[in-house]
Amino acid sequence: MAQAVVPEVRRKPVLKQEIAFLLIHLMPLGAIWTGATFFDWMVCIFLYVFRMFWVTAGYHRYFAHRSYSTSRWFQFVIAFMAQTTAQKGALWWAAHHRHHHRHSDTPADPHSMKIYGFWYSHVGWIVGPDFKETDYKVIGDYAKYPELVWLNKHYLVPPTILAIAVTALGAWVNGGSPLLMFTSAGLSTLFIGFFLSTVILYHGTFSINSIMHKFGTQRYESNDESRNSIWLALLTLGEGWHNNHHYYEVAARQGFFWWEIDITYYILKGLQSVGLIWDLKGVPKHILHSKNKKHAAELRKQYEAQNPRPPVSKEIKPKPAEETIEA
Repeated sequence: MAQAVVPEVRRKPVLKQEIAFLLIHLMPLGAIWTGATFFDWMVCIFLYVFRMFWVTAGYHRYFAHRSYSTSRWFQFVIAFMAQTTAQKGALWWAAHHRHHHRHSDTPADPHSMKIYGFWYSHVGWIVGPDFKETDYKVIGDYAKYPELVWLNKHYLVPPTILAIAVTALGAWVNGGSPLLMFTSAGLSTLFIGFFLSTVILYHGTFSINSIMHKFGTQRYESNDESRNSIWLALLTLGEGWHNNHHYYEVAARQGFFWWEIDITYYILKGLQSVGLIWDLKGVPKHILHSKNKKHAAELRKQYEAQNPRPPVSKEIKPKPAEETIEA
């Protein structure tokens, strides 16, 4: 007889603590008074796509899952660019995501739609008081870098810098001078280009926690409710192949097959080609063609028997350079 699932007691949001989150959602309405130009809408589209890449390539595939390696300086760039999305610190984001994978669709999952429902999995866990702190033990591999800890604690610095830059650019393009930042020329770009793109980006990201654990197809038996969806994959630059990802989470590529569009992975390949990142983790053949972990183990034995590995050389390899960060 199946044992009843007992959800954890989760506290309700405290409204006065979430004023900033609410204001971000209301700020685009300022365009009612300033109007919006074609340029503002182009900035909105660009910032959504540009920053969604850093959410999936940075917060998710690098910091949460270590699916590729990079240098220490570019690691900081990745964290900074990801945090321009105003989704808190990279260490906070990745630590909670690791916790999600360890407890996916169980009562300990921070945002299980199966256990806690759509709205809690989509946004309730973020605005509630239970998951505000960063568990540095879970993310200790990156918490050893003081610059990342500083950025995590001062997570509003990147989006603030971006918001100021966007306002100045809008004033220059719409009004002819950056000095017009606090007129409708600059503010319209702030409201639409920055704030509206941020709100859309929020819910594009949140949809993976909620919708992708309810709607779509399941190729693999991942022991949770994760699904695949081409539509969410297009909206999130590849994150919609969520069942693939939960089955084999360390892969840099989430669209496992060539027809599964994964724009983030294509960009990562480009960054690898110019030497900014390396060691992109792939999807082993036995994982790709299996149905569950037991089947994968059987396929691995078959493939290894068919293609035995050559003897391993005992040559001592040089240690990586100090500035190299292995992920």
